[in-house]
Amino acid sequence: QDFKELRALCLSQGLLFEDATFPAHISSIGPTLLPVEKLWQVQWKRPTELQRNPHLIMDGVSRFDIMQGEIGDCWMLAALGSLTLRKQFLENVIPKDQGFQDDYAGIFHFRFWQYGEWVDVVIDDRLPFLNGRYLSVHPRTSNEFWPSLLEKAYAKLRGSYQNLNGGYLSDALVDLTGGVQVQFSLKDPPPDLEEILKAADKSRCLMGCSTSGQPRRNIELRNGIVQGHAYTVTGAVKIPYKNGWKHIIRIWNPWGHGEWKGPWSDDSPQWDHVEPKYREALLRNKDDGEFWMSCENFQEQFSWLYICNNTP
Repeated sequence: QDFKELRALCLSQGLLFEDATFPAHISSIGPTLLPVEKLWQVQWKRPTELQRNPHLIMDGVSRFDIMQGEIGDCWMLAALGSLTLRKQFLENVIPKDQGFQDDYAGIFHFRFWQYGEWVDVVIDDRLPFLNGRYLSVHPRTSNEFWPSLLEKAYAKLRGSYQNLNGGYLSDALVDLTGGVQVQFSLKDPPPDLEEILKAADKSRCLMGCSTSGQPRRNIELRNGIVQGHAYTVTGAVKIPYKNGWKHIIRIWNPWGHGEWKGPWSDDSPQWDHVEPKYREALLRNKDDGEFWMSCENFQEQFSWLYICNNTP
């Protein structure tokens, strides 16, 4: 499908685009994502029906725009959270020639890397709702729609929303970058893991990590970590602490809430021993799903680390 041709056609006819190849129908949801009676209750709504003044992007793209919906696609959203930190990759995935302001015709497009080339995926902007709630990823700011529309394009690429319900973070990192990815088992980590993390952060790699356990069961431990879940690694630094140095890692939960409660978490006493200039630069004490932890706790709580960049 040619985005520009289809949009021009819709504009000339005064119509909003309806994508026959990924229709607003239960076939696009998938047969087993929801119980049958709920599948028939799904309604499809355009952002223009939900908001008076919808935007594709407001004040730039941020991981904090993303809040996972009913679909178990944390693996894809964790990769997307990492992508938002790397503008050079992001501009490839979200073309700039679209929005709700100029030449709006209910049509959008996003690009993903598949089998050695960039594929342009065209969608209409009808989003699935169940009982008035987003089935898809929902925006933290009610009138910003890039996360929901990008997720829909990825669902179309994969065949249905159901096909996003469980997957591999490593696949999503490559699909969003066309890059090379490497995985490290944290049960048997390389001896220089701290240096690898710091170097990967410095060379602007995309990074994610996952916990062991049954995906889609989402058991939250008392320490705040969710089992069978994927997270984004958003930073790795070495800071002066007490009389030495400490490696700490920043991690983000694609639910948009739910944080680690142990050492180095938002309210932990460890921060009292950190110089104010570091504390102010690093600590955001908000329930936004993002938290710091030590390298030791990271290895204990997570099972895999994924690193991806456009060159090895």
